[in-house]
Amino acid sequence: MKVEQISIFIENKSGRLAEITRVLGEAGVNIRALSLADTSDFGILRLIVNDCEKANAVLKEKGFTVNKTEVVAVEVPDRPGGLSQILQALDRENINVEYMYAFVERCGENAVIIFRFDETDRAIKALQKNSFNVLKGERLYSM
Repeated sequence: MKVEQISIFIENKSGRLAEITRVLGEAGVNIRALSLADTSDFGILRLIVNDCEKANAVLKEKGFTVNKTEVVAVEVPDRPGGLSQILQALDRENINVEYMYAFVERCGENAVIIFRFDETDRAIKALQKNSFNVLKGERLYSM
């Protein structure tokens, strides 16, 4: 139920993001979800892709610093309070959310939230105990 994510450390300068997407596109790697956080000097681009191993290899070949991380993808009712229900369930179990980002799978249906937890296995158990749908990576990679 864990999803592989790659994180790329990039200089905060014009063209670097375009270069990453070009390299991935030329390698046939499809970006499924992303998050970009930056400071004045560098950024961290987090990606869910259809082929994590290939993405990792081609980016490292081009000199990028790439790390793989396990995250959790959860379906969230796309309505007011949907995310709050998940966060309250995690809070009751004292599980910390390190970061999260989202994408909408299909307009008008459930959203998918990507979570990074300090205790991933405990978080998955808590989510399942509260009847939240934790998605398998294969589902995200092939959407």
